[in-house]
Parts: sequence; C-alpha cells; structure tokens
Amino acid sequence: MIPSELENYLQSLIPEREPVLLEMEQYAKEHNVPIMELIGMEALLQFIRLIQPKAILEIGTAIGYSSIRMAKAVQDVSVVTIERDEERYQRALYYIDKANMSDQIEVILGDALEVSIEQTFDVIFIDAAKGQYTKFFEKYEKLLGKNGVIISDNVLFKGLVAVNNTDNKRIKSLVKKIQGYNEWLMQNSLYDTTILPIGDGIAISKQKG
Repeated sequence: MIPSELENYLQSLIPEREPVLLEMEQYAKEHNVPIMELIGMEALLQFIRLIQPKAILEIGTAIGYSSIRMAKAVQDVSVVTIERDEERYQRALYYIDKANMSDQIEVILGDALEVSIEQTFDVIFIDAAKGQYTKFFEKYEKLLGKNGVIISDNVLFKGLVAVNNTDNKRIKSLVKKIQGYNEWLMQNSLYDTTILPIGDGIAISKQKG
C-alpha cells in the first residue's frame, strides 16, 4: 500500500534470492499462484527473526514459498503448513524437497477448517481463503503458545477495504468479510493488533499478558 516508485525502490534493495526461490517466483507468476509480495515477505521474515519461534503453523501453503522462506529465516524452526489443493500440495512438496527443507517443513493436505492438529505453535501465519480468516483464527488460536503471535496477510486487499468501490459482487462481498475481520481483530480484547500497510496489508496480533 505504498507508492509504486517507493515500492520499486525498496524491491531494488532486496538481496537476490537463491535459484529455487527465483524459480518458485517465476512459476507463481506464470500459473497465477498467489504468493506474498517481496516487500511483504521481507517484513514477515523480519518479524519471524525477532520472534525467534521454534514452531510455526501456516494456513495456506500454495506452492510452499512462504514456508521455505520462514524455515530458512530461523535456525532449527519447524513449520507445519496446510494446503487443500492437491496440485499445489504436490508442487509444494516438490519445491520443499528441492530446497532441502523436508526435515523442517511438514505439509498437510486438507481443508484447514477440517484438519485436526495437536501441537503448540509460537507463530500462526494465516494466508488462505480470505473470507474464512475469522474461522481460521478462532479454530487455531487455541494452539498458540504463551505470548504467541498470529500474523494475517492480505488484510488491506489491494486497498479495497478502505473504499470497496468495485462493481464485482463476489469481490465486494469478500471485501466486506475482510473489513469485518479487521474490525474483529482490533476489538479482540485478548490480543494487541497492529495492521501495517506493507505488501497487501499485514496484521500482527500478539497475545496480551
């Protein structure tokens, strides 16, 4: 949510990624797979480095790009990630193996609202079906360890949450759901939440107390 000139400048400062990540970025572009924008990704990784989690849960694997980046950001961190699309699941397994990260990343095939997980996580990263964010949050917050953090991507949805001036009924409905999620987050008395206009909008929700 920053001016294009500034976005281009910041992207020019980002260090070159390793070949497997560049390959994934190209694949995502060619096949319209949603992965985090570079500036948003760099911000997420810095949060991860500051938190120094031992275990991360990701809701929405896609092709495994964020999982790999997060797993590489902190030494000895384990990542559990959920993906419901079979093709993307298989592609994620391929790239995770190619990046030599199979020992750190476990990919679960299934609907995140139906999957059962019994583990505690320091960070939960939500980046899946935008209209289901509140349900994802409520389902998985019980797995959050003490002082845990929940990070939600795409909460500004290309700026439409501020104006919602689209004529597309599906998009308009989705924007309303994201607006509702943002308001619910900010009013949730159990968390301190900040929404940052980075990438497509990142919400950082930290447990209180």
